[in-house]
Amino acid sequence: MDNVTPVNQLNSASAWLDRREPRSMGLGRSHLFTAVEAALDPLVLVFSLWGLAFFFEGSVRPAYLILSVIVFSLTFPGTSQLRLPVWKVFSKIAFHWVWIAGLLLLTGFVTEYFHKFSMAVLGNWLWVAPVAQAGAHLALRAAAPQLLKLQGAVKGAVIVGMNEQGVSLARHIAGSAYSGIDLKGFFDDRGEERRESQDDYPLVGKIDDLPAYVKKHRIQFIYLSLPMASRPRILQVLDGLKDTTASIYFVPDMFITDLIQGRSDSVCGVTVISVCDTPFRGVNGVLKRASDIVLSLLILLLISPVMLVIGLMVKLDSPGPVIFKQRRYGLDGEQILVYKFRSMAVTEDGGTIQQARKNDMRITRLGAILRRTSLDELPQFINVLQGRMSIVGPRPHAVAHNEMYRSLIKGYMVRHKVRPGITGWAQVNGQRGETDTLDKMQSRIDCDLDYLRNWSLQLDFYIILRTVRLVFKDSAAY
Repeated sequence: MDNVTPVNQLNSASAWLDRREPRSMGLGRSHLFTAVEAALDPLVLVFSLWGLAFFFEGSVRPAYLILSVIVFSLTFPGTSQLRLPVWKVFSKIAFHWVWIAGLLLLTGFVTEYFHKFSMAVLGNWLWVAPVAQAGAHLALRAAAPQLLKLQGAVKGAVIVGMNEQGVSLARHIAGSAYSGIDLKGFFDDRGEERRESQDDYPLVGKIDDLPAYVKKHRIQFIYLSLPMASRPRILQVLDGLKDTTASIYFVPDMFITDLIQGRSDSVCGVTVISVCDTPFRGVNGVLKRASDIVLSLLILLLISPVMLVIGLMVKLDSPGPVIFKQRRYGLDGEQILVYKFRSMAVTEDGGTIQQARKNDMRITRLGAILRRTSLDELPQFINVLQGRMSIVGPRPHAVAHNEMYRSLIKGYMVRHKVRPGITGWAQVNGQRGETDTLDKMQSRIDCDLDYLRNWSLQLDFYIILRTVRLVFKDSAAY
């Protein structure tokens, strides 16, 4: 598509790095554990230094702040040690601390910067730091069950292919206490004599049964453990799963295909390749949500007088509610309520909804202005604060439209791997307004998938700026 090439120009460097240097996001444990384990050791070392400096000197001088930055940069991110025996955790802490402390001491000796620090602080830090690290890891183990509960229900998963690789993955998941994964079983077409023996998990069904099972049981992780020679079968499986919101991974062989956020990853220590996954895992998810909260709060503070005026005008212009609520599909295909200023004389939210057309008689006089300028979308910043939507993302469609297009367009439901947005890549590339043909909707979905493949915070801000510019001259909406 010619109209989406700028996204590759904006993000080509980071996309290239993603392809060349796959990252491990630790799918074998929750995102909360990933974040805590990454920051635990660096923060313990820094806070122990600050505590000793304050205890012996009454303040944390700039020299200690500089040393803290160096220590943090050398130790971040920390590694996962929850699955290791306690004795091995202690030995790793001791080994790494000897290396870090030795490097710092050698640097201080060579540069003669020892005189900048209190010997009492440094001397005590040499033994307080590793002891504090050990205590922090023991505390994390004790708190792990409660932290796991904060992540909500465990994620359902299935493995396609009861072979050596698939059974190995199942055993790793079973042996991981904090994976957050509930493995339901295997799907395989082969006879019992050709399958690997697996006592812990059942054979759920044939591969053709997989899409229906995934939708019925809301499976969120699918691991494809099929041989390279089964490429046609794999493509058939992928086509069948494009009407779901499940994250799909290869274990571990793969061929080149059209990937969404494709990268190598790790599930309970087993390498997998993501085929279709959200770009908002780990740090990316934190950045995305933090930017949504900050920007939506700031925007709501600025536009609150405008919203009050618009609400009063809607009430005076025509009978009916000021705020129109309509069911849409949100993250993972869950239904959400989206808020808009009412711009029509009707409030349709049933099984059949007609899209707004040019010169649509249902649109009120004020509604025509609101829709043309996108001012009817302003209440959706409240949806962003609620966590139902994002400022930038695929635009949410009415439930009735989703049910129709999900069976007509391959990959349609992949757009629900992320929160829907107030604006999106499709909208700033001319795909706004009525989609009265299948080709128009296909173009919109192509843009949405392109956004997921190439997401960056820079791209989000670029889309926001283009949206502001389009508000004043876009004639596609009615």
